[in-house]
Amino acid sequence: MRNLLLLSFLLGLTACLPYRKQASAPVGEWETVTTETRPVARHEAAFVQVGQRYYLLGGRGIRPVSVYDPATRAWTEGAKPPVEIHHFQPVVYNDEVYLLGAMTGGYPGETPLPNVYIYSPATDRWRTGHEIPADRRRGGAGAVLHEGKIYLVAGIRDGHRGDHKRWLDAYDPVTGAWEVLPDAPRARDHFQAAVVDGKLYAAAGRTTVAATNPFANTIGAVDVYDFATGEWSTLENEIPTRRAGSAAIGLDHRLIVIGGESDSQELAHADVEALDVRTSTWTAAPPLVRGRHGTGIVRDRGRLIMASGCGHRGGEPELDDMIRADLE
Repeated sequence: MRNLLLLSFLLGLTACLPYRKQASAPVGEWETVTTETRPVARHEAAFVQVGQRYYLLGGRGIRPVSVYDPATRAWTEGAKPPVEIHHFQPVVYNDEVYLLGAMTGGYPGETPLPNVYIYSPATDRWRTGHEIPADRRRGGAGAVLHEGKIYLVAGIRDGHRGDHKRWLDAYDPVTGAWEVLPDAPRARDHFQAAVVDGKLYAAAGRTTVAATNPFANTIGAVDVYDFATGEWSTLENEIPTRRAGSAAIGLDHRLIVIGGESDSQELAHADVEALDVRTSTWTAAPPLVRGRHGTGIVRDRGRLIMASGCGHRGGEPELDDMIRADLE
């Protein structure tokens, strides 16, 4: 009887934990996708879907766009951007890819780009968009689309050296209007934001200081902006695995954070963790077949897909593969 009571207590305690490893994770096992050709290897770049095709954009150096067609299972090469663009989260708006909150130049003194840059898959052309206010420019920021506006959160002003920001701004891609909104509870850079159930989630990332340890200062706290009330809050449960350079996506009632880098290991993180925003509990999903940071995530036909990125913390090796996992 005593053993049964103890077992019952332990089961009840486990059910209350904020983080669980369980078979009902929202993402299944990852596998490498066999393709006819390879994309241009890159990291600190973007991976998005527009229409039926996938696009890799930006990265260190001036890299041409890599275009993947699932029908032919082949990558082809698109146009080069007009400037070097890296450390950004892309936003797809009206079938074009908007890049803002980005950096240009070399480590560790990269500078924020002064303009929005836009890539049109239909014409395979780049154009320079609206100017970003000089006092709100930064790179390594999170960017999301919500009800026709692009929201840019946090970031870093001085490359990898410092001047971390808590900023939140709303940009109208039609008019170019720029609205300053309430600051987030904390600064962070090298992360991706996502929208889940009408709220913006900022998870993972760090405050980068190259002079001491560029991979340190990772952030566990998850900050949430409610578009309806215009207010910020911080979740009680932190992300289980602290890392920066991770990809993020909102899936139904979940925030999925994938990959990244930190000072806890030389290899890029393969961790995949899901936050159920209704219960504030984290679930560990199967890890990536190869860890990576500095790329994005696409959801297409019941699968999550990733391409390129960097296999170790820092800048090498740049990857040219593509991986995928079924959604449960």
